Amino acid sequence: MRFQPNVRRIAAIHDLSGIGRTSLMAVIPILSTMGFNVCPLPTAILSNHSQYPDFSFLDLTEEMPRIIDQWEKLGVTFDAIYTGYMGSPRQIEIVCGFIERFRTADTLVVVDPVLGDNGHLYSKMTQEMVEEMRRLACRADVLTPNLTEAFALLDRPYKTDCTTEELKDLIAELSEMGPDTVIITGVPVPGQSGLTSVIARSKSDLRTWKVTCPYLPAHYPGTGDSFTSVITGSLLQGDSLPIALDRAAQFILQGIRSTFGYRMDNRDGILLERVLPNLNTPIQSATYELV
Repeated sequence: MRFQPNVRRIAAIHDLSGIGRTSLMAVIPILSTMGFNVCPLPTAILSNHSQYPDFSFLDLTEEMPRIIDQWEKLGVTFDAIYTGYMGSPRQIEIVCGFIERFRTADTLVVVDPVLGDNGHLYSKMTQEMVEEMRRLACRADVLTPNLTEAFALLDRPYKTDCTTEELKDLIAELSEMGPDTVIITGVPVPGQSGLTSVIARSKSDLRTWKVTCPYLPAHYPGTGDSFTSVITGSLLQGDSLPIALDRAAQFILQGIRSTFGYRMDNRDGILLERVLPNLNTPIQSATYELV
């Protein structure tokens, strides 16, 4: 009898930067460590990510359909489709078509709607991009916006001092767009500047979960990519939503703490190499709460 390895496959649609632990340079090592076969569909190749002042950039928009066609010829199937940064409305259109072609009843579609942060859209994110990202969000099973992106997707003015009930309303409105599960990251804790939180809810469960973590005063690009990667792997492994939130939040906190003490360029991102083994160890204590 010939045995086949039971390794599940994830299509990861992100850009690839040679320097800086962002996008595919975070997605691939995290999900590979968690036991998945990551198949990258790169949207662009950069010398280094765009938070450096200068970088080279190769747009792969025209190559993406050729890669997708070849995958279809090979009869490839995916257990999950996970999307991140998109560089143009055309790329979002291509990805929407990819989801329609490769999605099955058992495929988990995770959309990280990268649009902005800290109350502002990124420089290349036009209103057309926001509108197209709404189209992509409608196709998600799991949607992981930060607070800025949540307000942008709903075309509502940004605010940081949200009550729990207001956050629940945001999640409910985003869920009405199509996703079963909505996870909002980077939520400030009112009156406690040393804390940050993540809040999430699934329509199929109807309970709202919150994880609160210490906030360290340092910015590391790629933490959002790392967070959603752990969420994706955790859910595919069969973890409940609150456990997935806990695993992802604790992993990011471990990564920041392992990096914070070094005098290094923050643009390089967190020291993933130091904390990847932690992905395969049990959670020692749960910090999630029902709200």
